[in-house]
Amino acid sequence: MASVCRVGSTVGRSLAKHRSPVLLSLRRGQRSVSYAQSLAGAPETRLTALDNGLRVASEETGHATCTVGLWIGAGSRYESEKNNGAGFFLEHMAFKGTKKHSQTALEQQVESMGAHLSAYTSREHTAYYMKTLAQDLPKAVELLSEVVQSSSLSEAEVEQQRAVVLRELEEVEGNLQEVCMDLLHATAFQGTPLSHSVLGPSANARSLTRQDLVEYLSSHYKAPRMVLSAAGGVNHEELVDLAKAHFSGLSFEYEGDAIPVLSPCRFTGSEIRMRDDAMPLAHVAIAVEGASVTSPDVVPLMVANAIIGSYHISNGGGKNQSSRLAAMAAEENFCQSFQAFHSSYSDTGLMGIYFVTDKHHIEDMMHWSQNAWMNMCTTVTESDVARGKKALKATLVGQLNGTTPICDDIGRHVLNYGSRVSLAEWDARINAVTPKVVRDICSKYIYDKCPAVAAVGPVEQLPDYNRTRSSMYWLRF
Repeated sequence: MASVCRVGSTVGRSLAKHRSPVLLSLRRGQRSVSYAQSLAGAPETRLTALDNGLRVASEETGHATCTVGLWIGAGSRYESEKNNGAGFFLEHMAFKGTKKHSQTALEQQVESMGAHLSAYTSREHTAYYMKTLAQDLPKAVELLSEVVQSSSLSEAEVEQQRAVVLRELEEVEGNLQEVCMDLLHATAFQGTPLSHSVLGPSANARSLTRQDLVEYLSSHYKAPRMVLSAAGGVNHEELVDLAKAHFSGLSFEYEGDAIPVLSPCRFTGSEIRMRDDAMPLAHVAIAVEGASVTSPDVVPLMVANAIIGSYHISNGGGKNQSSRLAAMAAEENFCQSFQAFHSSYSDTGLMGIYFVTDKHHIEDMMHWSQNAWMNMCTTVTESDVARGKKALKATLVGQLNGTTPICDDIGRHVLNYGSRVSLAEWDARINAVTPKVVRDICSKYIYDKCPAVAAVGPVEQLPDYNRTRSSMYWLRF
């Protein structure tokens, strides 16, 4: 789960005058841009490293707007039981004033630019970014540098934000998908830092001190673990100069060489249930250990998930949907919704299916979800894989619609891989996937493996764990 915090306005209607290169080509008489043309015409992502280890990456698209931000290799996985939630707390403190600007002055600066300032925290990453007019890039970088390096962290603001964080924790408890996925991580990675939720427990929100936040900053906000990323109407050389001006002073040293090293996070096949028969629907997630973000197995698993697909009761198509599980869910009314997912981390992952159903169909959905997995290991066809590959490509391209998702993609890729993986490279990796590859890779991760299960709601009918575990073997036959 990733938290998000925002401040400021969105960019005004004057941007409606500007058109993307694709729209301009249409106006010039070109009827459409093919998928291959869009890959070939994708702008280059440029990457430069400063002397202190900070990396500067950008993609210039020529738009009148841009998104610029800092992506940091820090999140709840870097926290202990004692300070779990510190990163999320800091995210709330970031926009409450700096040593140079009060909260009011900071908000006025953002508003006067017609900009949008935001942040999010996940298990392995933290990001602070701003979307603004391209001409305001220098001011945006200056404000971001203040937010990250010079947050005031006053005692009064810490106490004020403590109440805000506690209210947000209460609100998240009402989002049962988030609750279910946090429980899944808690049982799948029990005893390891990946079991920590991003928001942390309410007890920590009440006890974290200003000194805890300062120590978290000094331990993790180091130049080599940061990427200044930008996309849109940006000039790379200008961005590098701005980075040198505002981030050259970022520390790259650790006290006593105490460099944080991530401990391996073992996966444990297990289950956790929060039974509440008063709830109308059950929320259930089942997952096996997936591939790490850098594993070559990620793409075949992504194709497999695209084949299984997703479903919502409000969708059209019914029994004619291409996903077998979706067609069955629609025809037999097995669930309200389901979605296949794959969460990748630096050294491990979770591949699973999350579904929402009434108490009478939990067993049916568990059976057919596992059956869908077994089909990936045994009977997946050429047409299944072709469909999954097209769906995956459409998703990857669709996720990069705008400067903000592109900027986020660049930041996360540089942290994860050391460089940006282009759409053309993703396309080549996807094209290399065959039915045999899907069967072999899915067998490696799914067949006869111990799953992790999390369930919330009226879950009396949820099968016994040993029965669920044995199905990972017997459903193959």
